[in-house]
Amino acid sequence: MRRVRLLADNALLLALGLLVLFFASQNDRFVSFDNFRLVLLQVSIMGIVSVPLALLLISGGIDLSVGSILGLGGMTSASLLDIGTPVTVAVLAGILAGSAVGVANGALSIFTGLSPIVVTLGALAAVRGLTFYISAVPIFGFPDSFTNLGSGRILGVPILVLIAAGVFLIGYLFLNRTPWGQHVYAFGVNPEAARLAGISTRVLPFMLYVATGAAAGLGGSLLVARLNSATPGTLGLAFEIDVLTAILLGGVAFGGGRGRLSGVLVGVVFLGVLSNGLVLLDVRSFTQTLLKGIALVAAAGLAALVGRLETRAALAARSAASVGDQD
Repeated sequence: MRRVRLLADNALLLALGLLVLFFASQNDRFVSFDNFRLVLLQVSIMGIVSVPLALLLISGGIDLSVGSILGLGGMTSASLLDIGTPVTVAVLAGILAGSAVGVANGALSIFTGLSPIVVTLGALAAVRGLTFYISAVPIFGFPDSFTNLGSGRILGVPILVLIAAGVFLIGYLFLNRTPWGQHVYAFGVNPEAARLAGISTRVLPFMLYVATGAAAGLGGSLLVARLNSATPGTLGLAFEIDVLTAILLGGVAFGGGRGRLSGVLVGVVFLGVLSNGLVLLDVRSFTQTLLKGIALVAAAGLAALVGRLETRAALAARSAASVGDQD
């Protein structure tokens, strides 16, 4: 069983190394400090949203509406900035807009017994339409104090990368250094057993939905700051595919109960390297989308395979132990 886990933990890291070597052999521009910094910049927003969404998946939940929430948060901030609202207030409004959708998703999924997939698929469509009520036309031209969030640097490191690193650190400490982190795993493995153990099976999962919405709202504001524009209908479009692919590639089980944020980080970087390398090789955009879809299916298949291998290994260990006891 330990060998299975070791293989699962290092397979993606090995694949990432091979991917880097391949692109480096195909394009000299790939191996440069500026390009690696660009890769990290490009995946920073994905990384910010992937942390709470990964925790939600580990707990047995799911949110398929993060792309639409990202668009809502970005359009909310952009529309407020367009009328002269202070930057801090506009960004907070984007976070609150995302949090509100998270509250709705969490309440409907947890307190009414509706399927989270159905609820968040409905939110994906409804929230995407809501962005047009905020503004039906693109908004662009924001103050430097806002766009600096998306393009500025501190000691040569992009601000977006620093924000993403901070979110990963908070998520890591929460999952591995607090009792709530163990509760997250307990919900995903067996929610009924967690309930019988006296753990509330509603409050923490609900807060994870809210945190996911807030992170997506923040991501939308930061994406607008980076692009210096906000277009309703396309902002955050298909973003949920990328972030779910990164999470599943990172070893988080779709059914919950298994996963680590260190693996999610590798998954995020893997997708960034893949996209960046394909662009440098001048691969067409629709081919890139095809490859990402294949990666998503492969990630889900790998997660299922690892789960089966772990189950077989556990059963074999139990059988060996029972034979030993009989002897």
